[in-house]
Amino acid sequence: MKRHARFVRSQSALEEEHRLLHHLAQKTSLVRAPFAARDGHTAIILGDWTYEAHPCASGLDLYEDALSWTPYFSLEHARAAGKALAEVHAAAACFVASTRAVSPLVSSSSLVAATDPMGAFRAFLAVRPRLEAWLAKKNPIPIFERMFLPWHARLAPYRAALAPLWTHNDWHGSNLMWRDDSAAAQVSAVIDFGLADVTCAVHDLATAIERSGIEWLCLGSQKNIPVHLNQIAALLDGYQQRLPLTPMQRHALAAMLPIVHCEFALSEADYFLSVLGDEQRARIAWEGYFLAHLRWFESTAGRALLNFFDRWAGDEPMPQKALP
Repeated sequence: MKRHARFVRSQSALEEEHRLLHHLAQKTSLVRAPFAARDGHTAIILGDWTYEAHPCASGLDLYEDALSWTPYFSLEHARAAGKALAEVHAAAACFVASTRAVSPLVSSSSLVAATDPMGAFRAFLAVRPRLEAWLAKKNPIPIFERMFLPWHARLAPYRAALAPLWTHNDWHGSNLMWRDDSAAAQVSAVIDFGLADVTCAVHDLATAIERSGIEWLCLGSQKNIPVHLNQIAALLDGYQQRLPLTPMQRHALAAMLPIVHCEFALSEADYFLSVLGDEQRARIAWEGYFLAHLRWFESTAGRALLNFFDRWAGDEPMPQKALP
């Protein structure tokens, strides 16, 4: 049972997500559909709250205490996560639904996929007035032009290869259940589609890498943050055992990685302002998440990671060692 404040997740917003779950549950055993009430609704309004009820997911919650931006416990877990992600993508391929209505804490790709990213950024802010007003004090347009647009331009040659797809958008060990507690355990279930929306397979893959391959929690406290290339390679290997990537998709993945976090970082900042009224946490989302992650990819270590991805996209073997 999950409870949400109505202004965070309305009945209609939750049922957008639930329609995806019902579809996936018919295609793969990794996903189970939520329960429905007698009137057919899968999200129930009681007072100021919206409720949803799900059947228990099968398996062990090995990553119950793991935070996002921390690695898998083993290479085989990373590989299994890649296999499961491909299975969910294959199951979602024939699901047709429009993008979700604007809601707090949903990860979409309107900025990454835009042919006019500046226009998309302005449109993103226009429907989030608290965020727009708060950022106006920081003169965000020149910052966005300088920090986001050069990375976005790297993706432009490959955008045509990125077919729209409903995706999970928060792929990490903590949102997976496992068949046993061994280092070779396979995924038994996928949970928490709360950030799901229309993006594309490469966007979801880049998010999966961003969530577990780079230890962002160390940013600011360590000179060099750990990057787990061996796990990234294993995750991609597992994915491609089920759904091989085309050359264009491989290059798109290398180009998308620096900017895949941007829209959710802005959504977090908006949530902290509009829902919690917490400017300090909004500042962390803007400066410590949106901007700091972009800056890291301009660093020597960030460029080294992107060079490894560029080599991999060109069919060279991905290195199997951690970056310094």
